[in-house]
Amino acid sequence: LILHFINKCFSHFLPSLPENKILVAQHPLLIVANQTATLVCNYTYNGTGKEFRASLHKGTDSSVEVCVISWNTTKISSNSNKEFNCQGDRGKDKVIFNIWNMNANQTDIYFCKIEVMYPPPYVYNEKSNGTVIHVKGKLRNLYTPTQIQEPHSAIPLWILATVTGILALYSVLITAVFINYWQKSKKNMYHQSDYMNMTPRHPPYQKNKGYPSYAPTRDYTAYRS
Repeated sequence: LILHFINKCFSHFLPSLPENKILVAQHPLLIVANQTATLVCNYTYNGTGKEFRASLHKGTDSSVEVCVISWNTTKISSNSNKEFNCQGDRGKDKVIFNIWNMNANQTDIYFCKIEVMYPPPYVYNEKSNGTVIHVKGKLRNLYTPTQIQEPHSAIPLWILATVTGILALYSVLITAVFINYWQKSKKNMYHQSDYMNMTPRHPPYQKNKGYPSYAPTRDYTAYRS
């Protein structure tokens, strides 16, 4: 009788949960060091629902639905976002989300959402404080521009090397021929400048006699006697 009296007194001070109301409690922080996280969503529900849906959402605005689990009295099913490896499971007044192969870029705040799908009325919990999942590790560079691959040359490298060698040899030969020709031309010009004209010339007073430049001059003194 005494215990019954005490419980009855305390029931006046404890807030009663309204019918068809869902409350969710989550651990505020979860540190992930091995790329695997187990997030437990504890909930309280005093309604008569038979079909439930629980989902895990990422981000302060819950914009990314990571994982979903649905169940009723006979079956249970679970689905995961393609960007996550997640599996949902349910227990007594709780839903467990197991996430593996996580990376540091998935560090964020995650919220649990519990919904009563059937029978009406549709009920879901108010947004909880969420759980910050901190994944240790190196951040992946999501903004690295796509590497531009240089197109491979259709001509094999050895052919290019051979052609380049032939052209280089041809250039050397042309240069050698040109230098040889230039040296010979310079030598011929030097010899021509040293040549002296040996043709005999008449004295200046015989220029207007009318004789060809090559004819010998006559001596008229022999006819005077």
